[in-house]
Amino acid sequence: MIIKKFTGKTEAEATEAAKKELGNGLVIMNVREVKKKGLFSFLSPKQIEVTAALEDESPQRSAVNSLNRTEASGAGVGTAKTVSMKNSTENIEKKLDSLQTLLESQLNSRPVAANTEKAAEAQKEALDSEAEAAVEKQEEKEDEQNPEQDKFIRLLYNKMLDNEMDEKYVNSILEDASKTKKADLPFDYLLANIYQKMVLKFGKSEGITPAEDGPRIVWFIGPTGVGKTTTIAKLAGKYCVEDKKKVALLTADTYRIAAAEQLRTYANILETPFRVIYTPEELQTAIDDYWDCDYIFIDTAGRSHQNAEQLEKMKEMVGGLKRPEDYQVFLVLSATTKYRDLQKIADCYGKIAKFELIFTKLDETEAVGNLLNIKLYTDAPIAYVTCGQNVPDDMEMFNPQKTVKQILGGKE
Repeated sequence: MIIKKFTGKTEAEATEAAKKELGNGLVIMNVREVKKKGLFSFLSPKQIEVTAALEDESPQRSAVNSLNRTEASGAGVGTAKTVSMKNSTENIEKKLDSLQTLLESQLNSRPVAANTEKAAEAQKEALDSEAEAAVEKQEEKEDEQNPEQDKFIRLLYNKMLDNEMDEKYVNSILEDASKTKKADLPFDYLLANIYQKMVLKFGKSEGITPAEDGPRIVWFIGPTGVGKTTTIAKLAGKYCVEDKKKVALLTADTYRIAAAEQLRTYANILETPFRVIYTPEELQTAIDDYWDCDYIFIDTAGRSHQNAEQLEKMKEMVGGLKRPEDYQVFLVLSATTKYRDLQKIADCYGKIAKFELIFTKLDETEAVGNLLNIKLYTDAPIAYVTCGQNVPDDMEMFNPQKTVKQILGGKE
């Protein structure tokens, strides 16, 4: 008897390949789904594998005997795999505890029996010869060289997608980690490696830095409703109250009702200078008047990233300063905005000036993957995040470690 395997996207495709080689007299002995091997095997589309035989002698007795032997041994193999995978899961949980309980809840809630059932079923669907069964066992052994690491990678992959990370970046990060994946590699080392790579991708921001000569001029730009004015008030409160610095507040937001009055109220509470500006010339005059301040914060009107005319006016305002090296620009974004919209916003505001990022409303979302998405998309550092309306509280310097831990499913 000639026995061979053929694969295809469908059973019909695999069977047709078998017929081309063995002829129409073949016998289909087994049909099953298979996946590619390797770290990202679970990301690859399934294929159908057909085991075909060409009968050149009466195989009936041999086939029955072989099948009976396989079924008799299948339960024992399945039990052994169950114990092995249970031990692997317990080992994973212990190592996650040592790394701030990352993925703790996911590991406890995921069943370990699914792969075992498939393995037992594969054993029961064994081929029609003892030699073929031996080949099958060898292939299964190769596929399961490191079930702990494969399970861990799958959990990470799912958790990162759950946190709305772009699949392109997820695959890139896990591919980098795969370069260090070895059968004998400690599980916690692989976890730490992925964790560190994500932290490094976020990079570091110095936030608002003092100018060498005169005040540091700080622009706050962004779409409507993201919380620019409240963010300015929080930062002004920090610098005025905690750092004892002199801060002037300017607003170019003359479109939104009561926008100027809102910032004026904050200025009065902080006892800091305030002025409304309408033109680039008025802006330069205000900067000259407040040259003795340490910082000048400039609020701007929220602009739709689809309104080219309004964005052009803002570009003229920002570009009207005499000493552009003295200013910083922060693009304020809401963490609740869809990634596709964040990309468009970043593209449009990137035409105005080079910016750093501030993310607001972290308290209004459970998925923080967009922070890493937009960081990698723009290559702009994230300086601050806000998580509430309390002024000057509910704001902090961006912490990459904390955010990566959230993305990976850890506790805050």
